[in-house]
Amino acid sequence: MRFLSCAFVVFATFVAIVAARSASSAELTLNGAMHRALASNPKLIAADRDIGIAAGRHQQAGAIPNPELSFELDNAFGTGDYRKLNSADRVVGLGQLIELGGKREARIAVGAAELDSARWQREAVRLEVLSDTAVAFFNVLGGQRKVQIFDAQIAALDRLTPLLQRRVDAGASSPGEVARVRVAADLVRTDRERARTALAIARRELAVLMGAPTVNFAAVTGDLSQIGRLPTFADLLHQLDKNPQLVRWTAVRAQKDAELLSARLRPIPDVKLDVAWKQIRDPAELGVRKNQTLRLGASIPIPVWDQNLGNVSAAQEERAKVEAERDANRAALILTLAKAYDTQSGALREIEVLRNSALPNAQRAFETMENGYSQGRFTLLEVLDAQNTSAQVAQRELEVLITFHTSIATIQGLTGISLRTMRERTR
Repeated sequence: MRFLSCAFVVFATFVAIVAARSASSAELTLNGAMHRALASNPKLIAADRDIGIAAGRHQQAGAIPNPELSFELDNAFGTGDYRKLNSADRVVGLGQLIELGGKREARIAVGAAELDSARWQREAVRLEVLSDTAVAFFNVLGGQRKVQIFDAQIAALDRLTPLLQRRVDAGASSPGEVARVRVAADLVRTDRERARTALAIARRELAVLMGAPTVNFAAVTGDLSQIGRLPTFADLLHQLDKNPQLVRWTAVRAQKDAELLSARLRPIPDVKLDVAWKQIRDPAELGVRKNQTLRLGASIPIPVWDQNLGNVSAAQEERAKVEAERDANRAALILTLAKAYDTQSGALREIEVLRNSALPNAQRAFETMENGYSQGRFTLLEVLDAQNTSAQVAQRELEVLITFHTSIATIQGLTGISLRTMRERTR
């Protein structure tokens, strides 16, 4: 039996290791990253707990005050005939507070509005997590591409080395030019190492957004070259009003209205009803006759000194503050949306210039220089300059593409438009 248990543990451990290795070796798509983030991001888990907290408060708000059970003992432990308990009067009472004026309904309304606000806040966090995950994903995808560009640049420089060596052997070039090419290649290698470090940081950021303490994917896969135009800014601005951050203020407004109502209802007196059974013993006739009576009572506070005016005034100010906070929130979101929209519009114009002119011309110039170098038509400096220019243009296009896609992800988080729908509109 012990052998079977040990074998099962070993087998389970082996399966877990294989599963972990297969998960870490798989490529990650944008949709896969978003699904992981929605399932494991700590912010969403905390937002779910906030909904649970609000639900508990809503439930408690509808609770009715508990009744009170009381017991009294009179005419006991005195002197003379009242020296002992034989002559004591016993009173057993039951009291109940009756809330008037709709206080309970107002509390329930406060709890319901708080719960609604927590749900909208959770939706806002969901969009934020999706947007942040998309931004991190495109940063990783761009980092991978940047390393590939450096690899291609190093390979191009390495191709020059045998050509240059033949020119040196033929006496057409100085041996120092070989060292110059090697220095240029080493400088690019240092840039590649810097890019690899930035890529490692971006990969870690993406893993954290997906709720993983370590990087659990091999690489990300996607197409940065896919671009297009967005809807007009007016259309996006109209969609912005559906942002959960703004819709949430409707629930907050309802909550403050209910709190103001509660503050106004608080001075209304609540009635406390009491009913008691009393047993009376006559000390002159101990052990002979016991009288029993029923006592009814009611009490109500008189709102003379405290009419809750201060709390009413504070609740009114909080209600008015909601409108100002919503306007400030909306203005901030509009500014963020405008910046993202202008950024992606500028990126589109840059990409158009790069793809229509700079990229093909730079590539054509480098190929011409590289082919003509072996024929002695160009100097090494001209070839290196053309190769560096071509790499810079490719890096510039990559940076603009990353800027474009991260701006799109920001707009997605503000408007709630999914990336798939947005891409369909941009084609």
